[in-house]
Amino acid sequence: MAAVRVEEVLAAAEEQEAEKRRSVTVEKELELEFDLGNLLALDRNPPAAVELRGAGPRREALLRALARDNTQLLVARLWELPAERAGGAGGPLVARLPEPAFRLPREKPPPRPRPPTRWEQFARLKGIRRRKRTSLVWDEQAKEWRRRWGYRRAGGDPARAWLAEVPEGADPEEDQFARLRREKRERVARNELNRLRNLARAHRAGTAVPAAPLHPTGHQSREELGHVARVARVSTASLGRFQPRLPKEPAEPPSRSGGRKRRFEPLLGNLAAERSRQLELLRDMSSKKPVLDITRAVNKQLRQEEAEAAAAKGKKQSQRGKRGRRQQRVGRSGKKSGARRQQQQQRPASSSTGGARRKKA
Repeated sequence: MAAVRVEEVLAAAEEQEAEKRRSVTVEKELELEFDLGNLLALDRNPPAAVELRGAGPRREALLRALARDNTQLLVARLWELPAERAGGAGGPLVARLPEPAFRLPREKPPPRPRPPTRWEQFARLKGIRRRKRTSLVWDEQAKEWRRRWGYRRAGGDPARAWLAEVPEGADPEEDQFARLRREKRERVARNELNRLRNLARAHRAGTAVPAAPLHPTGHQSREELGHVARVARVSTASLGRFQPRLPKEPAEPPSRSGGRKRRFEPLLGNLAAERSRQLELLRDMSSKKPVLDITRAVNKQLRQEEAEAAAAKGKKQSQRGKRGRRQQRVGRSGKKSGARRQQQQQRPASSSTGGARRKKA
């Protein structure tokens, strides 16, 4: 066993300590220029040109060491900045970066800050903080987590509860369970009516709304079933390319256009058609008569019909009110007019008798 000298052990320990100090201490002839706002460090020191020549492991190791030293200097400058805890006392330690000194080129200008809405201004004035509500809540009756809304929600359906609270001011003899069921049926009917109105409005506006439902009804023809299957197939992300095929179904996946391929005109050859298209375009641009916009015209017609319907509804209500007031006035004035008619009928009779007496005399 070879004897270990004390000088060798001390030399090895000093070398390890120097290596540790070198990992955090970097010496440069020229100080680096830092832009901490962009996390940028510029090294003006010229590297050894002899060692950078060629491509080999020595050149790669030199570049790695240079990048490591510059990163160490940048991190050391970051630790000198004022720091704070993000998200409270237990959050990570972050540093406040100063404003960047270099303006980096970019394709588009930075987005402008959005002005706060009236609600945001009011919430900031009143100190209201927005809290995101979770979709799951704890149900005490079922002893499990359930949805906040929709089917099988927490608390269950009030119409199916075994106990119903009587509202203040309501009739104590009224069946509250029947009232809850009636209100639910009214809500369902109102939602269905709004859905049908939206479909009718979209259909009148010219949007693509299917005239018949896509779910099977038992009275659909072969063409309708084929259309339903084609729509269901191309509704996937792969447009039906990886969907399992039905028996006697064609191998190629159906297209969105129902099997019709798009046709592109040739780039060269038909100069007459190109000339006619360009002349038609110039004619439309120079024409003073605007091109009719079907969508805009239909929307305008819909708005006009809704305004007329609202005006007619308000006019009917006002006429009902005027009719009631007019009947009251007629009822009151009828008595006076009847008395006046009696007086007028009596006056001509007296005057006629007086005339007859004068003639006799």
